Amino acid sequence: MLARARGFFAERGVLEVETPILSGAGVTDPQIESLTTAVAGGEGPMYLGPSPEHAMKRLLAAGSGDIFQICKAFRDGERGRWHNPEFTMIEWYRLNFDDAALISEVEQFIGHVMPPERKPAPAERLSYAAALERHAGVDAHRADQRELAAAAARHGVACDAALDRDAQLDLLMGLVVGPKLGRGRPSFICDYPASQAALARLKPGEPPVAARFELYLEGIELANGFHELQVAGEQRVRFIGDLATRRSRGQAEPRIDERLLAALEHGLPDCAGVALGFDRLAAIAIGAEALREAMAFSIDEA
Repeated sequence: MLARARGFFAERGVLEVETPILSGAGVTDPQIESLTTAVAGGEGPMYLGPSPEHAMKRLLAAGSGDIFQICKAFRDGERGRWHNPEFTMIEWYRLNFDDAALISEVEQFIGHVMPPERKPAPAERLSYAAALERHAGVDAHRADQRELAAAAARHGVACDAALDRDAQLDLLMGLVVGPKLGRGRPSFICDYPASQAALARLKPGEPPVAARFELYLEGIELANGFHELQVAGEQRVRFIGDLATRRSRGQAEPRIDERLLAALEHGLPDCAGVALGFDRLAAIAIGAEALREAMAFSIDEA
């Protein structure tokens, strides 16, 4: 499958790159906890990358053109049936693609790398709001915190009404909606709420939504993609907002990646990018019941 993945990109002229696993700056996303280490002579902690995204965008801003990377990624607090603190990620960026064009390529990629007997049926595309309405019976854009908590309770999920709204939506997506997606065919969930844009640009309209998508197959989240935000000032505002959220939740506050912001200021080309969990895809390909069945050594055996 790895060989087929590299062949897929070679056919399209996408360059394979390698970037550092260790970084002097962390990821501010409140949903991600980074692992850290210390390096002799260094100032402060070094962060083990949860994704090569920031470094790859620096390459894009330097004129690399279309690029992909197959690498190890690290996330703390992620350990279980479909999680491992160390995992393999395939991440790629395509110039002059928007999120819709990249969705089509991700679907082609899945069909190319999966064994012939496991190739999925044609994918469905569903907005975030439609997915929440269909599988949780709630309006993702208009429901208040009490309504979101009630929707979770109807599906047997405890959801504190005092949680912030995005935390409640994440809980619904993770425990109620996500497990129902991608059954028999891939599901691409598009147009996330603007408050969950991360590093994606916003689409015009009311309510505003992010040019972001996620891929689900057999109830498992496989990929997260964006039509990338190019505006350094807006990205800084989002990083600062992330840190405020982390502070309110009692989470660690990593250093903002000033080198990424400098690259955006220099000029990120119009592009879309996606990160795909390769171990999960391999597990689905072999019909595994848990991630560890697709790994040589899980964290418990490392």
